Amino acid sequence: MEKPVSTLDECTPPTGMSVGEFEELRSKIFRLKKEMNALIVAHNYQRPEVQDIADFVGDSLELARQGKETGADVIVLCGVRFMAENCVIVNPSRTVLLAEGSAGCPMADMIEVEDVREWRARYPKAAVVCYVNTSAAVKAESDVCCTSANALQVVDATPNDEIIFIPDQNLGHWVSTKTTKKVYPYPGFCVTHHRLTAGQVRAAREAHPEAKVIAHPECTAEVLALADAVLSTSQMIRYVKESSAKVFLVGTEAGLLHRMARENPDKTLYVISNALLCPNMKRTTLRSVATTMELERNVIKIPEEIRARAQRALERMLQIS
Repeated sequence: MEKPVSTLDECTPPTGMSVGEFEELRSKIFRLKKEMNALIVAHNYQRPEVQDIADFVGDSLELARQGKETGADVIVLCGVRFMAENCVIVNPSRTVLLAEGSAGCPMADMIEVEDVREWRARYPKAAVVCYVNTSAAVKAESDVCCTSANALQVVDATPNDEIIFIPDQNLGHWVSTKTTKKVYPYPGFCVTHHRLTAGQVRAAREAHPEAKVIAHPECTAEVLALADAVLSTSQMIRYVKESSAKVFLVGTEAGLLHRMARENPDKTLYVISNALLCPNMKRTTLRSVATTMELERNVIKIPEEIRARAQRALERMLQIS
């Protein structure tokens, strides 16, 4: 189990970077942001120093929706590719740059268009509910999107009695235990959440019996059964802030604790396992943000026919929730 996270000051260089280089990179990013009329958004799992230069930090769909609230010409997305695609889907008139071009999502890569079509043929009476952690092309093949926060609400609101839930089997299974509908979970998973074990949760509880355990629904059923609350990242942030408890064991990617600690300086936070680190989320650095902005590289483009169909699936979700 990780040591507790305390409140971290902004403007703190990451390990291995001098104060001079750190300040130079930050200054360069802020200068380029002004010159480009750019908005920088970062996912909750990003490195602390990347979160600290962002105009907005949030979950994947929140990042996409922020673009609609701004007059920026360019959106710099600090996250992974499907999140940048979400930004393009929602903000087709803006240029979207992925801060680190090599940052992908193994779970999103576990399903392709052909897989969706094959499952539709297998379960012809079922609607396809698509987790937002997918490519634009997969969203375009789906009936409606969902997030980890509204997955159950979307499934219950869908007219069909049968649901193909893609691509996260853990989130899909969790939803299946809460709904009367027949759910067919596709066998994809988040590599990072999937590796958290029930044994690790029990050991953490034994070490901190006073703590509340919160877990992301991308974790396995065995882990979720041991949690006091099963929550999306945005729900976790609200839960910790509103709870009277003072100690929390957090079952999601460790990057979330940076924001949690800053917003809750009076509370003690532990990430349940050191293994809760997403290599793709950690690929984005201040250097990659600065270089991407300077070169205007990693421009994310989606064919309009696919973008429009993916947008319809997202809009159906927004009408529900």
